[in-house]
Amino acid sequence: MQKINNVVVVGVATRAEINARFLRALETGKSQGAYRSFASSDELWQTLSPKRWAILQAMTGAGALALREVARRLARDVKGVHTDVHTLLNAGLLDKTAEGKLIFPFDAIHVDFMLKAA
Repeated sequence: MQKINNVVVVGVATRAEINARFLRALETGKSQGAYRSFASSDELWQTLSPKRWAILQAMTGAGALALREVARRLARDVKGVHTDVHTLLNAGLLDKTAEGKLIFPFDAIHVDFMLKAA
């Protein structure tokens, strides 16, 4: 199996868990990896809807793309993709280049959360 180095971990974490990861990085001087944390599984799945997952999938390994190119690859209207892209930008899963193009700066996503009784 090929090892993927540039992975973002997406999951549910409390403020205390996020702070602990930050403090470990400060104490060790080592990166704890790329994380994008959500306060709840509901928030995670609301942000990462099926259409937004499709955007991330289409952009993985594609380099910088114009918004219209992303919409074309997905056979979706630009306005709908624009809305979804801004949600992904706000979540820290997409970046914009200096030229205004969109980029998914990771090679893969690892989703990590635990489902347990309420």
